[in-house]
Amino acid sequence: MTSTDVRNEAEDSGPSGYAAARLRLLTEGARSGPPRRTALAELTDDWLSGLFTAGAEVPRGASLVAVGGYGRGELSPRSDLDLLLLHDGDDPKAVAALADRLWYPVWDLGLALDHSVRTPAEARRTAGEDLKVQLGLLDARHLAGDAALTAGLRTAVLADWRNQAPRRLPELQELCVERAERQGELQYLLEPDLKEARGGLRDATALRAVAASWLADAPREGLADARRRLLDVRDALHLATGRATDRLALQEQDQVAAELGLLDADTLLRQVYEAARVISYASDVTWREVGRVLRSRAVRPRLRAMLGGGKPAPERSPLAEGVVEQDGEVVLARAARPERDPVLPLRAAAAAAQAGLPLSLHAVRRLAATVRPLPTPWPAEAREQLVTLLGSGQPTVEVWEALEAEGLITRLLPDWERVRCRPQRNAVHIWTVDRHLIETAVRASEFTRRVGRPDLLLVSALLHDIGKGWPGDHSVAGEIIAKDVAARIGFDRADVAVLSTLVRHHLLLIETATRRDLEDPATVRSVADAVGSQRTLELLHALTEADALATGPAAWSSWRGSLVADLVKRVGALLAGDEPDEPDAAAPTAEQERLAIEAVATGSPVLALRAQTEAPAEDPAAEDPEPLGVELLIAVPDQPGVLPAVAGVLAVHRLTVRTAELRALDLPAGVEGSVLLLNWRVAAEYGSLPQAARLRADLVRALDGSLDIAGRLAERDAAYPRRRGVVAPPPRVTVAPAASRHATVIEVRAQDAPGLLFRIGQALEDEGLRVRSMHVSTLGANAVDAFYVTGAEGVPLPGDEAASVTRKLEETLRA
Repeated sequence: MTSTDVRNEAEDSGPSGYAAARLRLLTEGARSGPPRRTALAELTDDWLSGLFTAGAEVPRGASLVAVGGYGRGELSPRSDLDLLLLHDGDDPKAVAALADRLWYPVWDLGLALDHSVRTPAEARRTAGEDLKVQLGLLDARHLAGDAALTAGLRTAVLADWRNQAPRRLPELQELCVERAERQGELQYLLEPDLKEARGGLRDATALRAVAASWLADAPREGLADARRRLLDVRDALHLATGRATDRLALQEQDQVAAELGLLDADTLLRQVYEAARVISYASDVTWREVGRVLRSRAVRPRLRAMLGGGKPAPERSPLAEGVVEQDGEVVLARAARPERDPVLPLRAAAAAAQAGLPLSLHAVRRLAATVRPLPTPWPAEAREQLVTLLGSGQPTVEVWEALEAEGLITRLLPDWERVRCRPQRNAVHIWTVDRHLIETAVRASEFTRRVGRPDLLLVSALLHDIGKGWPGDHSVAGEIIAKDVAARIGFDRADVAVLSTLVRHHLLLIETATRRDLEDPATVRSVADAVGSQRTLELLHALTEADALATGPAAWSSWRGSLVADLVKRVGALLAGDEPDEPDAAAPTAEQERLAIEAVATGSPVLALRAQTEAPAEDPAAEDPEPLGVELLIAVPDQPGVLPAVAGVLAVHRLTVRTAELRALDLPAGVEGSVLLLNWRVAAEYGSLPQAARLRADLVRALDGSLDIAGRLAERDAAYPRRRGVVAPPPRVTVAPAASRHATVIEVRAQDAPGLLFRIGQALEDEGLRVRSMHVSTLGANAVDAFYVTGAEGVPLPGDEAASVTRKLEETLRA
């Protein structure tokens, strides 16, 4: 059925015909995107025009006007109908009757309606008071009635907008900034709002408004296509959900991707991010131009009076060879010849970032259009300019985005294409892969005074996750790519080896420090073997911190920093020739010893519970210590079932375990017995912490079997079923090879949940295993736990037995 057939069906059959024709149009598989939006707008135009002229006599001096998105003809399946009933004010009763004839059929069909009834003077006055009304009227489109009335309003509204632009545009920019702060940036969000987030449809509409002011214009290349892609995604979202929503929720992304014929949800998000990036960059350039024009208008009359008329030439301050500052932007010098100077893009970018200034759109486009490729390997100046750019701190981000918008980054670093706009489906990460790499370089620029080779630190920060665009372990793939990139940009063989090592092992320190027993010499030796030298260890320490800080707030803390620093100290000592002590050489603290002696004397658990704060490792005297939860120290006479008992009691009391360590404690001479020491940090899910006496009483009951922890947790889960959310990936249990000479190390990665540690502890207990020590950490919604276990004889498990245990534990956690 053609568009004309559908429209005829709607005209012949009234409201019910419109509903049927609308449904037929939306379910047609052959038409989507702009053609469907246009057809839906035309269908709705004809229906509303029919309502306008049907029945009683239409009052003279009245017209029906589409405004906003409907005025632009951008009707998504569940879009509101934005309508203005315009009238000259001569016959209010007839206008009221006409309004009823228009609005009620729309409501009867369940369509969302945003309507108003105004005279032209009222419409202009309201627009002057409400910027959102003004923006809607800029897209006014005549539907029915007195066309001259509509045309008059459009002319007046556009004239008002252009006359008031110096005042209204800063107001519009402030609205955009406030909305961005509230909604976030579309190009980085895992569940973005396609309309309200920065770089979304609202910003695209704002750019149209700026263009309508004749004060400035947005870069046009790619903008219409970006807007179309976001509208296409919104259409598919409406059809998939059956709701008027602009938020692309995780659970709907696969269905939306399928609706659009895309491979998967990641492909969908990447397209959304690419579109948002185009709109965001266009917004940055446009608002910068608006500011420049408004400043120029404010200053020029005074300058003309001083200079006796004429237009003063803008000042140009040299920044680097071929690069100058002009009017708050970095531009190319008049004598610059990009076609003869392949280093010029990096030199201009480095100069802009060092000066904290934006690269002008004209300069970037000229560079993209004329510059020659760099030779391989790069000349030393090119490499130095890249390092300078990366080491410039926060201004690097804006300059890098300008180069990327015109395709210069992928010309310099072809491997960048695979990580560009790539989403990271991990609650810990707040950026896409490419932005995370730049943020890591920004963070690393703060640590360049800590290392002997800041250039290697900055380049490793840029490349450490470059392998995420390839299948398999991204560290392994990244090592190969880093070798190629480092050689291409001109590093010598020794530096290439260091960079590839940093990329290969960029997670080594944080994973080892939080998941391994640092008292075990095998732990320290394995890191030393991987790193190889003091210089590389120094670089890896700084890269680890920069990477974590650039990931998000959940990835770094004073506690994690202190663990990494401790590991680095131990590895550094080994690399310097000092062999690590055996694990049993660690002496207990005075408090641990006191609790242990009391536990032996009473034959029952003893615990201490207190708030714990700690200043950042780099500044022990910091005035604002970082809260680390509550420290729970428990000494228990060595016996079966300690781990599940403690974990279960904490789960029953709704205490979340942030970190946990368990180890056997050597007692002073003359004290007989064996004690397990548990040093945990916990936090209440909500409410206040339980009293220590109550925790101890329940722990005693759990150990003697009179407290049914599993039953209590099951009852609670049944009473408070979990809300449906994103389906978490299945748990994974593995054996870490050669992690310890004294125990088998079992790693558990699973969705964090109340009672998880209890279930793991109970499963290990059921297998007859002894937990020598454990290291528990939580990253966002993910638990990453390591358990050092032995058999009953106190020795590591044979390979087949270890494999059997991990398989059974994984099955238990999946159940």
